Amino acid sequence: MSFRYDRHDIDRMDQRYRAQFINSLAGFKSANLVGTVDAEGHTNLAIVSSVIHLGANPPLVGMMTRPRTVERHSVENLLSTGYYTLNHVSADMIRPAHQTSARYARHESEFEHTGLTPEYQGDFPAPFVRESRLSIGLKLRECKHLEINNTEFIIGEIMTVHLQDDVVRADGYVDIEALESVTISGLDSYHRTSRLERLAYAKPDQAPRPLEE
Repeated sequence: MSFRYDRHDIDRMDQRYRAQFINSLAGFKSANLVGTVDAEGHTNLAIVSSVIHLGANPPLVGMMTRPRTVERHSVENLLSTGYYTLNHVSADMIRPAHQTSARYARHESEFEHTGLTPEYQGDFPAPFVRESRLSIGLKLRECKHLEINNTEFIIGEIMTVHLQDDVVRADGYVDIEALESVTISGLDSYHRTSRLERLAYAKPDQAPRPLEE
């Protein structure tokens, strides 16, 4: 048995109920912590589930942000400095990672409140999360304002990647399951993953077949 929700039903939903309902429809999303620092050296950390691949040459990653109807310290920091990091959340980091979504004051660092550790690598100006098993350093390339709902689409160019070398396969595939990276559904549900199979490059004259590793 199925149930249909039309636009009238959606519009009548309570605000928080609607946000959870609509957010859940997109399915599983990646869990990342955005690391930034302001001009005075105050660090900030925020969990996001809207990171997407945009292209490999140049290596670009996109990220949606919420409307700036309230202070958005991470967005303000990366727009000001031009740099930020994305750090995968693993299974043992779920609770402190989730806590970064609390609305701390500008001068309060989520690193300090959650027990996660800021770490600077080389001359990259934004902080990484030491506990993360896959971290990416990005340079801001574009920020697109979407007038339809006042969100912003952040485009970053990958400048550096830190991860265990034994999770990169011969063909370049990064086995994030081996890193125990988790996914998010809705606004607050965290999940482990279990790979079913990898499939070879699809061709019109061949049936799908497992990829030999």
